[in-house]
Amino acid sequence: MSAGRVLVVNAGSSSLKYEVFDVSTGRSTAAGSVSNVGGRARHVHHARGADLDVVIDCPGHAEAFAAASAALASPASGDESGPLLAVGHRVVHGGSRFTEPVLVDDGVLAALEDLGSLAPLHNPANTEGIRRAGETFPGVPQVAVFDTAFHAGIPAAAHTYAVPREWRTTHHVRRYGFHGSSYAYVSRRIADVLGLAVEGVNTVILHLGNGASACAVRGGRSVDTSMGLTPGEGLVMGTRSGDVDPALGGYLARVAQLSTEGYDRALTRSSGLLGLSGVSDFRELTARREQGDPAATLAFDVAVHRIVKYVGAYAVVLGRVDALVFTGGIGENSPVLRAGVIDRLGILGVTLDPAANDDGPPERRVSTEASRIPTWVVPTDEEAQIARAALDVLGLDHHIR
Repeated sequence: MSAGRVLVVNAGSSSLKYEVFDVSTGRSTAAGSVSNVGGRARHVHHARGADLDVVIDCPGHAEAFAAASAALASPASGDESGPLLAVGHRVVHGGSRFTEPVLVDDGVLAALEDLGSLAPLHNPANTEGIRRAGETFPGVPQVAVFDTAFHAGIPAAAHTYAVPREWRTTHHVRRYGFHGSSYAYVSRRIADVLGLAVEGVNTVILHLGNGASACAVRGGRSVDTSMGLTPGEGLVMGTRSGDVDPALGGYLARVAQLSTEGYDRALTRSSGLLGLSGVSDFRELTARREQGDPAATLAFDVAVHRIVKYVGAYAVVLGRVDALVFTGGIGENSPVLRAGVIDRLGILGVTLDPAANDDGPPERRVSTEASRIPTWVVPTDEEAQIARAALDVLGLDHHIR
């Protein structure tokens, strides 16, 4: 068994999140975040026996990594789990080239920069994080773990768009899917909960947060998912529209003189729950709904309707569903959303246990024993999945589940 640590990094355009795992025990030993990178940033760090919450000058990611490195190296953190063996990076889009985690070299970095157009809000920041981590931790292997990789084996019938051949061959237009680390973790975990081998379990998993998607998983492999070429397709999200008529962009260009850039910006930053209700935070939305706000009620109903449509479709795609799983910040923490969805799935034989849905441990069954499809809340752990993937690429033994 290798002795040491693995660092997981999620670098955003204006943020840096990180977590450290002890390879031999699989436990998280420290975690932190630097928000508002590019200005006066807040650095929050938690470790055994040492918490930090300070404001720092942080012109860029180099300074954010320096702050994180200093916190991790502090004797007060109590981290005695050995040397840093690897840094695993979340990268949103791997395109057609990267279908599994990969050890980063100069060629990989150049390819990642080329993929920036597929996820302009995410990939450039992810790539910048890899560069800065390499400078901060010289000699430590850097591993890129892609959100899209879990979906790389989706059948052609599910990933192919009915668009001109040139778009598909020259510009690599297809369904890629996202939230892959979450789905990989949750599909393994629900199999453990059910006491079954992952290869024999069919699940519909709902990863519901500010970004939201659904996935049909057969035997631990994605066979369909709601996000597509970009993270904008599928479910209603905090500020993203999800599914719209493909002709919408052309229509708005004609009647409102909306540019391509303006259209993209509106669908990703001003739509979804925000566009429907004026708020993107789901907790505020549900509070307004409870107070009788009609816009919040409509937004909630539209979001639930979209989820139900995908659950029904994926049940048919799978043919047999062994479990329905809610995960992600909203999926794990919103009983009212879960109830809204489950109450509309009677045709699938899913029945809600209201008491279990309203309260209980973070991981729990929220359907009745008589429910034809067991329905669970399973907290995701994308960081643990990324750590596991990074160590697997390097061939290192570990106890990270």
